[in-house]
Amino acid sequence: MRRSTAYDHGPPARPTGASCPTAVRDAARQPAHSPTARPGRPADEPWPSGDTGLRPYARTVVIGRGEADWQAAADAVLRWGVKRRSGFTVIGRDGAGERVVEGAEYQVTAAFGPCVVREPVRVVAVVDTPDRCGFAYGTLPGHPVSGEEAFLVHRSPDGTVALTIRSLTGAAPHGWWRPVFPVLLVAQRVFRRRYLRALLPGRGADVE
Repeated sequence: MRRSTAYDHGPPARPTGASCPTAVRDAARQPAHSPTARPGRPADEPWPSGDTGLRPYARTVVIGRGEADWQAAADAVLRWGVKRRSGFTVIGRDGAGERVVEGAEYQVTAAFGPCVVREPVRVVAVVDTPDRCGFAYGTLPGHPVSGEEAFLVHRSPDGTVALTIRSLTGAAPHGWWRPVFPVLLVAQRVFRRRYLRALLPGRGADVE
């Protein structure tokens, strides 16, 4: 698998909405502002070592057992199932399809009443093997935080299927999101709980 390189910091993001602090101007075709040269590397078992200056997180939960559960989870994770089943809308940019592809960019959106948070991201690595599937993405300018996140499903020889969530999170390097970073960390914890339940059997099809 090709190793992704570090991304430069992009220009400051500027709000476009007056009444809602979640309306952010898209910064299309800007480099990701994740300050680490080591993305989630979903093909690797361990989390990358070394001090990135970001907050690391990793959690694994069992989500099923057997071939049927594996096939369902593997297909869902590579189609943004964790995000979509957690309440996000995911739209590909520039012709990017529903299934993740390394290098493709997406607009991830979450609505909170009248407010909308738009999170531009780029997929930086994908793994798709008989026993391990998933991907990592890096944030683009305009995203509320800076960093990377990975969603992985994997199965053990006894047929146990598990989901691993990994992330490296820091404050956005520029813009008005930076002062509210502590609040964003609280929201991140809420969504992580949703992520860990997203691929459990019986959750149904992905929703937009």
